[in-house]
Amino acid sequence: MIASERKPEYYRALLEKNSEYEGVFYVGVKTTGVFCRPTCPARKPKIENCEFYETAEQALLASFRPCLRCRPLSHPQLMSDLVRQLVDAVEAHPEKRWKVQDFRALSVDASTARRQFKKRFGMTFVAYARARRMGIAMKQIRSGKVIDAQLAAGYESGSGFRDAFTRIMGAAPTRLDRQSILKAAWLDTRLGPMIAIADEEALHLLEFVDRRGLEREVERLRRRTRSAVIPGYTPPIRSIEDELNRYFEGRLSAFQTPLSLLGSPFQQEVWDRLTRIPPGQTTSYAQLAASIGRPAAYRAVAQANGANQLAIVIPCHRVINANGELGGYGGGLSRKAWLLQHERRMIATPRTDA
Repeated sequence: MIASERKPEYYRALLEKNSEYEGVFYVGVKTTGVFCRPTCPARKPKIENCEFYETAEQALLASFRPCLRCRPLSHPQLMSDLVRQLVDAVEAHPEKRWKVQDFRALSVDASTARRQFKKRFGMTFVAYARARRMGIAMKQIRSGKVIDAQLAAGYESGSGFRDAFTRIMGAAPTRLDRQSILKAAWLDTRLGPMIAIADEEALHLLEFVDRRGLEREVERLRRRTRSAVIPGYTPPIRSIEDELNRYFEGRLSAFQTPLSLLGSPFQQEVWDRLTRIPPGQTTSYAQLAASIGRPAAYRAVAQANGANQLAIVIPCHRVINANGELGGYGGGLSRKAWLLQHERRMIATPRTDA
C-alpha cells in the first residue's frame, strides 16, 4: 500500500481524473470492494474509503476486484484480445488454479499468455490469477468474517466464495465445526501486510501476503496439523502483532511469542541456529552448515532456510551468500535489505525495551 503522506495527492488526482497518474497508482474502494484506475468515471468515494496501491497485484492481494466501469486490467487500447479473454476467464472462475489443460481448453498458448501478461501488467498470468484467488481468502481474513462476506466478495450464490476459500484455507465455512481449527489474521506492517496463523497456544505461520508459494505453505500447514483455517485472533496472534509493532519501531530485538515449528529434525536444528544469529549480524549458508556440524550440507541448509514459515521471527533474512551478496529471500530482496539495515540501526541506537 502507498505511504499515507501520498494519499492526499493521489486523492486529488482521483477527483480530477488526472490522466498523468495512469499507471502510477490504483485505488481500492472499501465500500464497493473494487479497485480502479485514476480516471475512473464512477462516482468518487470519500477519502477515508480509499486505499492506494502502486500495482494491480497489490490491490488484488488486498482483496479488491477490478472495476467493471474503468476496467483497470483491460484498457481496450492497451490490451490484446487474448489478455482480455483471460482476465474475463479469471473473473468468471476466480477460485481456479490454472493448469496447462485450462489454456488448451481456451485454445490459448500458455507461454504467449505469460509473455503478454508480463508485458502489460508486469506480472505473469499465473501470478495475476493467484493474486485474485488469494485476495478472496484474504478479504475474509482481513475483515475477520467468514459467512457474512460471501456476497460482498462478488458472488450471487456464494458458491464461488466457498470454492475459493476451501482451496486455500481447507474447508467450506459451513463445515468447519468438524475439524480442528487454526485462526488467521491480517497484520499491517511497515513492510506490507502479513498473515499470521495460530492456534490458542502457538504461532504456526507468519508470512508476507504477497510471498510466492504462500498457498502451498498454508496447504502444508493444514495437512500437517489436520486443521482448517478461519479468520480470527488467538493469544499468540495478539502477541506477535504487538511484538512486530515494537520490532518495526526499533524497540524489540528478541521475540517471545510461543512458536510451533513443524519440520524435520534437521530443519528444526537449522531454524534453532537461525534464532541464535544476533540482530544486526549475518552469516552464510556454509557457516550455518558448519555450526551444526554438517559443513557439506550447505545446500540442505539453504533449503531448510527456504522452508521456514515464520518470517522475521525465525530470521532467515540474516543468512547471505558467502561472497557478501544478499542471496534469496521469500519476502523479496528489497525487504531483506531493509530488515538487515533496520536491525543494524536498532543495535547501534538501542531503545528502552529492545
